[in-house]
Amino acid sequence: MFVGGILVGAFLSAVGFSVFLRGQRLAGPDKSGGVANQMVLKLGHGLDTAHPVHVAMEFMKTRVEELSAGQVTIDIYPSAVLGSEVQCIEQLQNGSLAMTKTSAAAMENFIPEMSVFSLPYVFLDGDHYWKVLNGDIGTELLAKGESKFLKGLCYYDAGSRNFYTKQTPIRTPDDLKGLKIRVMTSKTAMDMVSAMGAAPTPIAWGELYSALAQGTVDGAENNPPSFSSNKHYEVCKHFSLDGHTRIPDMLMMSTKIWNKLDPQVQEWVQQAAQESSDFQRELWKKESIAALEKAKAEGVTVYEVDVAAFAAKVAPVHAAINNQEVRALLKQISEVK
Repeated sequence: MFVGGILVGAFLSAVGFSVFLRGQRLAGPDKSGGVANQMVLKLGHGLDTAHPVHVAMEFMKTRVEELSAGQVTIDIYPSAVLGSEVQCIEQLQNGSLAMTKTSAAAMENFIPEMSVFSLPYVFLDGDHYWKVLNGDIGTELLAKGESKFLKGLCYYDAGSRNFYTKQTPIRTPDDLKGLKIRVMTSKTAMDMVSAMGAAPTPIAWGELYSALAQGTVDGAENNPPSFSSNKHYEVCKHFSLDGHTRIPDMLMMSTKIWNKLDPQVQEWVQQAAQESSDFQRELWKKESIAALEKAKAEGVTVYEVDVAAFAAKVAPVHAAINNQEVRALLKQISEVK
């Protein structure tokens, strides 16, 4: 069982800040090598170590160590060893975990405005998407969780989400009728899949491979790197490039830990996080192309589809929005040029 701990204060005038949180592990084994007076921030997430987001987090760890001259490090626990996505978020809220990667879709359960990302066909293209995330709208959304003890540090590219299935090729929205499709625990995602005639089935990401293999669901929806790195191509041989949503991943930090950090440490962590976001975006472009090629080599057929037909099918999802904040966000996003 993983045992929570509390970061204890220490004075380190040599590095020019007053309060420095010392490296008592919040959970998991000691991986720091025992450096004296080293702050250790623990980061847990559910992705495997080959995923571009995990690689970006390793980049962030290196940058934090470089910026702080070794006084700050990050212990990274991948593959859900510290719990599911929601469990890690809850650990941030109680201060027993420093950081986690979560999808913006999971965050809508804590911050209703995050549901805007789960709405289908909100962004014109990738450039429009990143103008929004790196602008005022994205910055404001990162801060929305602070009342829930969740501070957003940066976004990671998760590309566009697409349907993939075991047996039925999805060439038109009607091909989804009657199929059980895995979705994240997101009401908006479930409403979207329902609008296309499929049965939305929330399943934890770490349990999806077995659910697909056992026939619990007929398919799922995600981006190419996640499809490939988790070897879903072994059971799903049809991948449709419908690009229904662009839902970013988010690096979140516990405000209970962040607020105890000296401003200099906060600056290091924030800088390393943003640099890791920039690094990950470039890596993601390469990995997305490679992932589709890998899938094709494994016998997956990739389909180009009429995106307009899918967008028309889910128009009622937009019409049914009754949250005024989300409606206002949609208008703001549409005005970003």
